[in-house]
Amino acid sequence: MNAHTPDTSHLPTGDTMTNELMTDEMKAALADLPNIDAEHWRPLEIDRLVGPDAPRHAPRILVLYGSLRERSFSRFAAEEAARLLRAFGAEVRLYSPAGLPLPDDCEADHPKVQELRELAQWSEGMLWASPERHGAMTSIMKAQIDWIPLSLGGVRPTQGKTLAILQVSGGSQSFNSVNQLRILGRWMRMLTIPNQSSVPKAFNEFDEHGRMRLSPLYLRIVDVCEELMKFTWMNRDRSAYLTERYSERVESAEEVSRRVNQSTI
Repeated sequence: MNAHTPDTSHLPTGDTMTNELMTDEMKAALADLPNIDAEHWRPLEIDRLVGPDAPRHAPRILVLYGSLRERSFSRFAAEEAARLLRAFGAEVRLYSPAGLPLPDDCEADHPKVQELRELAQWSEGMLWASPERHGAMTSIMKAQIDWIPLSLGGVRPTQGKTLAILQVSGGSQSFNSVNQLRILGRWMRMLTIPNQSSVPKAFNEFDEHGRMRLSPLYLRIVDVCEELMKFTWMNRDRSAYLTERYSERVESAEEVSRRVNQSTI
């Protein structure tokens, strides 16, 4: 087999639902997931999630992680999630926090800040993966979120978008980071999915190549990615209406009234 040809021998063959609903890109992504039992893999049935007139382009997912270590388990988890999301049909961008300055330490025109903000605006959903350090998410994770504004030039980069959260820990299982990420997701006006993942003793869960070993912890990340994709399909074409607010309509009417009154003075 050519080194550049994905091994799809573990995929179902013939006229099956899996082959019918999956693009070549999705099949190639699935071929790079040796832990997946293809017999039980189910591609998303889009017609069960959205109406016939809904957009059918691949959901755009931004993945953030909170560590700069060379052997970073949060990055490994984020990369594993990105592979799964692609197999479910997403277009995924993985943002590297390397070189991102501290919030307020420079102007917003810094290249890394601009890259992050453009990706946030591009995305229709996000996945955040943070280590837990001293009982909390890392400052690297928080800095990325702090650089994403609630409103920018009349556009709200995060409002109404879906969010999945996961964390890794060096010790026993903890949920401090995912609990904090869930609070941040609410403050960023995002729709955080119910499922989440916490990987304890992460040094035992990844091999020397940074790939996650098969375990119930891996299966939970699969579940999180599947749920994120389903919620994103259902939500993205409706998010503007779902987040429309009475108070903002009143405020907008008052602003129009002030402009009209000023023009008549």
